[in-house]
Formats: sequence, C-alpha cells, structure tokens
Amino acid sequence: MHVLTVFSHPFRDRYPAAVMEAFHEPFRRGGHSIDVLDLHRERFDPRFTEADHAHFWGGPIPDGISEMHRRVEAADRLAIVYPVYWWGMPAMMKGWIERVFTGGWAYQYGAGVDDRGKQPLHALLPSIPTVLIGVGGSKQRTYDKYGYHEAMRAQIDVGIFVYCGIDDVESHLIYDVEGEHNAPRREAGLTQARGIAEAFLAPERVPRTTKADHLSTRQEQVTSR
Repeated sequence: MHVLTVFSHPFRDRYPAAVMEAFHEPFRRGGHSIDVLDLHRERFDPRFTEADHAHFWGGPIPDGISEMHRRVEAADRLAIVYPVYWWGMPAMMKGWIERVFTGGWAYQYGAGVDDRGKQPLHALLPSIPTVLIGVGGSKQRTYDKYGYHEAMRAQIDVGIFVYCGIDDVESHLIYDVEGEHNAPRREAGLTQARGIAEAFLAPERVPRTTKADHLSTRQEQVTSR
C-alpha cells in the first residue's frame, strides 16, 4: 500500500510533525510506502496565479501541477495533516488544494469549461480512503459549543473532497495540545494518531459514505428543531 501524506507546518521538529510521524508508524511497521508532501520543505507556491486562472478557463496546466496530480494518482491512501488555523486549514494547504484540484482532473461540468454553470457536475477523482488530522490548540468543548468541527467537515470533507469524488473521508481533531503544561494531552494525541492509522489500515475497515452521512445528520438536526 502507498500513502501520500500532505503536511503543512513550517517546522519538522514541532508537535504537528510528531503527530504525522506517529500516524506513519503503523504504515512503516506494515512495510507500506509513504510519500510525504511537505508543502513548506518543497517550497510549494500556494498563490493562485494568472496561469492558474487561465487554466481554470481552459488554458494550459501551470508548471508543477501535473507532478502533484501524479503523486495523488499514485496513492492508495491519502492523508492530510495540519495545524488548525482559524478553524480551518493553513493558507499553504488551502492553496495547494486550490491549485492542484483542477477542473478536468478533479471535477468537470458537462463536457468541459464551456459547460461551467450550465451542465451538471462530474466528480473525477476515485474515492480512495482519505483521512484528515487537524491539530488544534483549543479545547473540545469550544469546538462542540460553536460547531466548529461540524463546519470544518461540511467545508473540507464534503465541500472539497466529496465534491471531487472522494466520498470515503474521515476527519479527526487532536484537541488542546498547546504548551508544555499540556504534555499529557500531547502524548495522548500521539497515541490517538497511531490509533487512527491502525484503524485506517485495518482490513475490516468499512469505507465511509461521507456525503450521505453528512446529509443524514443535517436532516436529523432539522427534524429535531
């Protein structure tokens, strides 16, 4: 099995990187291959440029994006590991998605660009198992109180991955880990990351139906009001 992990943090000796390494431990024990796409180390440019805009409207694909497509296509599993900034992904990671999940590769309307806004959407990516791990500084009760995790699932899991065809998405948060006073929580977070990977690799793992689950939850909330 081959996993592509997309990682966004400026340092590899800080806690988010430790979470990623803990997540990778079961993969390494199982002899699986790992491709780490470290956006900072690879100096990925997250800016949506004139070339990206031209490609959005049918122009040539910008330099470097085809290589990113190939790395995603080679993966049997996809992992996204990031610190939570303002209740979402860091700008670097969001920019990677904006530039790499391109029309004609990740999704398409009708027969192509000319049908944008006029014909139905076709999701083009295969639904490979995908896991998102966000590292948060706030407490779980804060996320629960304001519905931040639910909002992140709607925006990221459904709005990005399901939109492009990846319906088997699971997302996790590791809460309240900032500062050395939270050392026990930080250690528990590493254990959580290993457990996520073990379940993600398990032969008996049942694929998620993220869109249906999301809509079902929304309907239950509406009905209960």
